[in-house]
Amino acid sequence: MNNITNNVKMIVAAGLLALMAACNPAPDGSSSVTAEPPLAGAKIGGPFTLTNQDGERTSEEQFKGQYRIIYFGYSYCPDVCPVDLANIMLGLKQAEQENPALAAKVQPLFISVDPERDTPAVLKQYVSAFHPRLIGLTGSPEEIAAVAKKYLIVYNIRKDEQSSEYLVDHSRQAYLFGPEGEPLALLPFDGTPQQVADEIGRWVR
Repeated sequence: MNNITNNVKMIVAAGLLALMAACNPAPDGSSSVTAEPPLAGAKIGGPFTLTNQDGERTSEEQFKGQYRIIYFGYSYCPDVCPVDLANIMLGLKQAEQENPALAAKVQPLFISVDPERDTPAVLKQYVSAFHPRLIGLTGSPEEIAAVAKKYLIVYNIRKDEQSSEYLVDHSRQAYLFGPEGEPLALLPFDGTPQQVADEIGRWVR
């Protein structure tokens, strides 16, 4: 329990750092494009091998050299997941309009915390509604638990014995990782698409 509490504290602190970086311009009034990313050096992320929406095994090594947006959620989520994903992907689309070459370096990933229901076929239909380049990833319960731990995601499946329907409580983070898999920043999924695009433009080179 202490580990979970510490992880949550780290995420909150990282979010505050991100807000401070966004709200404090450089002394000359320009944006602080050379500042160190808010999550630089944080122990977030790591290797994984999961299954994508086409049923193919996919590892983080396949994205080497690409920036990555990573969001954890599940397709049966009734509220926050579709809203968050829509904002994030609209932000990526805005970045694509503003700087196509830069945005092309970014690969968005959606990792399910509900592997029982989120089969590749289900994810394929789900991710296609948000962005044509969004990759959905699922796996065995053990694989999802392992990757969630590496990315400091806390989740809890709340099943009711009287019903086949259930909800999954989970952390809400939209991470931006660098081309070597290094954590850079948290994207403002609860902001506007323009704010998401601005944050992408701030750290992607």
